[in-house]
Amino acid sequence: MIPRELFKKIRHVEVRTRGLVDDVFGGEYHSAFKGRGIEFAEVRPYQIGDDVRTIDWNVSARAGEPYVKLFEEEREQTLFLMVDVSGSADFGSARAKRDLAAEVCAVLGFSALRNSDKVGMVLFTDRVERFVPPKRGKRHVLRLVRDLFAHEPRQRGTDLAVALDHVMHVQRRRAIVVLVSDFLIPQATEAPVARSLRVVAQKHDLVAVRLVDPRELALPAVGLLRVVDSETGQAALVDTSSAAVRHAFAERAQRRAARAESVLAQARVDHVTLQTDEDYVEPLSAFFRQRIRGRR
Repeated sequence: MIPRELFKKIRHVEVRTRGLVDDVFGGEYHSAFKGRGIEFAEVRPYQIGDDVRTIDWNVSARAGEPYVKLFEEEREQTLFLMVDVSGSADFGSARAKRDLAAEVCAVLGFSALRNSDKVGMVLFTDRVERFVPPKRGKRHVLRLVRDLFAHEPRQRGTDLAVALDHVMHVQRRRAIVVLVSDFLIPQATEAPVARSLRVVAQKHDLVAVRLVDPRELALPAVGLLRVVDSETGQAALVDTSSAAVRHAFAERAQRRAARAESVLAQARVDHVTLQTDEDYVEPLSAFFRQRIRGRR
C-alpha cells in the first residue's frame, strides 16, 4: 500500500506533468530525441543539400556518379533515467533537489510514453541502488515516479562513473540517457567521470540535467550558522556575518560549478541547469528547442 501523503504527491506530479506534456513538451521531446535513422533503407543519386557524410562510396564508384544512403527513423526508442539520490539530493532551500528531479523525470517519462518509447531507470549514490528495466505504459511511469519519492538510499556519497558504467553494461542498444544530478564532483574523481561520460555519449544520446540550489551558491548574512555536509556528515560552524567568509564560500561554489561545466564540455554532453527556486518549464523547453535547432 502507498502511504496517503505519498499517493497525493504522486497524483499531483502526474496531473501537472501530463498537462505540461500535452501543452508543451510532447512535440518538443519527439523532435529533440527522434531516432537518428540507423536502419538502412536504400540508396539514391546525390542531390544538392545532401549531407556528404551519407555518400555511399562503393555504389558511387560503380555507378560513376555520387549516391547517398537513406535511412529510416528508428521506430522504437528507450529512455533511460539516471537519477542521483545521494545525500545532497535531499538538500533544498525552496524544495529538495530530489523533488525537482522527480517532476522533471515525470515530464520526460510521460513524453516518452506519448512517443511510444520504453522508459527505464537507475537510482544511484556511490553505487547503483535501484535498477528498473525499460517498459512502456502509464502504470510503469507512475511506478518510476513512486520509486523516486519513496526510495531510501543505503549510501550518502556520489559516484557518477559507477552509475554510467552500469548503464553501459545493461543497455546494449542505443538509448536516450538522461543523467539527473547536482554534479558536485570531487576534484579527485573528475578524470574517471569525464571518461565515463565520453564512453556513454559515444554510444547513447546522453543528456545531463544539473540541479542547483541558491543556498549552495551564496551564504546569507545571518551570523553563526552550523552547516553539515549531507554526504560525509562533516559539520562546521560558520560565521556568515563575515564578508570574507561569504566571499570565500561563493568563490568555492563558482569553482565547483566550473568543474562540472568543464567535465560536461570535455565529454561533449548537452546539458541544462535547473534551479530549485525557479520553475523548470521554460529552461527545459528552451533546451529542447536548442537541440531541435542543432539537429536542423
